[in-house]
Amino acid sequence: MKSNKTNTLFEWHFWVKWAVPVLLVAAIQLLQLFPFWIEKTYSTNWYIQISMVLRNITGWIPFSLGDVLYILFGFSILVSMVRGIILTIKGQFSWARFAAAISTWVRGVMWIYIWFSILWGLNYSRLGIEHQLKLQQEEYCKEEVVALTNQLIIKVNDCRRQIKDTVLPQPSVQMIYEGAEKNYQKIAGGFPFLTYQIPSVKSSLYSPLGNYFGFTGYYNPFTGEAQVRNDVPRVLIPYIVSHEMAHQLGYASESEANFVGYLSASSSSDVYFRYSVYLDMLDYAQGEEIKMFLLDRDISGLKNVFKQNKANLDSLVRKDRKEIREFFYKRKNKISPLVSNVYDQYLKMNKQLAGINSYNEIIGWLLAYQKKQGKL
Repeated sequence: MKSNKTNTLFEWHFWVKWAVPVLLVAAIQLLQLFPFWIEKTYSTNWYIQISMVLRNITGWIPFSLGDVLYILFGFSILVSMVRGIILTIKGQFSWARFAAAISTWVRGVMWIYIWFSILWGLNYSRLGIEHQLKLQQEEYCKEEVVALTNQLIIKVNDCRRQIKDTVLPQPSVQMIYEGAEKNYQKIAGGFPFLTYQIPSVKSSLYSPLGNYFGFTGYYNPFTGEAQVRNDVPRVLIPYIVSHEMAHQLGYASESEANFVGYLSASSSSDVYFRYSVYLDMLDYAQGEEIKMFLLDRDISGLKNVFKQNKANLDSLVRKDRKEIREFFYKRKNKISPLVSNVYDQYLKMNKQLAGINSYNEIIGWLLAYQKKQGKL
């Protein structure tokens, strides 16, 4: 009788271990069908509280806690694999033990997905900045992109001329982090939903590996920390930080984080921030020019636009952009494209159908915002 009771309890416990995560995963999938509820209840309410709690916990720690946790997680996987190999070599392999291990890992993956979704991932299904600003993205033509590029050239030239020195200043990354926080405080006056409180921005422990992982910054949804690569050309960091802070505010989409980062950095009273964001926007705009002219098979027009852009750019802007290109060119490798492909699939799985190209959708946001506001 005791044995039967024990077996029954074991079976009940076994099914509960599976039922709970499976039901929670199903519930999350169901919630993603209701973006209005996610926007009103989760993204602008529950998530805001969750993210501030996380930043309260991690913000005071001088190093990236999330990076340490990732290292420990990777180490645990490695230990499990080595243990399995040792057992196999010793002839202690059994299908029952293998099945139990697979079962444990599957449940573990489900729980990671559940916590990821609760702590941040549901933001992929929100209505977002388009709903909040009442923007309407429309199809645009290459003439509009050319006009936008010309405006960005004017802005980037103006910013560079205000920076008197030939060599760009090198403010500390901590000063840049603090400046980005002030920018969000400033812009919150006009856009209360962009209020940023309790900073938690860290220089990534993985910065030396950035060339291989292909990142300049990223958000850790499990700790609420914004991670920034601190070894890239310093002028890039102000916009990178602004982008990652947008993720902390719940803008999961890369195109939206780009746009929110633009709103913040471009409103800064610090010309260094404005120069950083306009340099980045100019790259996106010129990339879109190339795409649209090639789609029209207008090679002659593309050559003329290239020539015009180069002629219109301030010589110091050209110098700065050349140094940035050379920095990344010298660090090209064969691993980074593979990592980018993995990230491309991750984005597509999270409702960003353009994948890694979703970053470029900032052009649509800029044109829509310009039409609504009458200016950039």
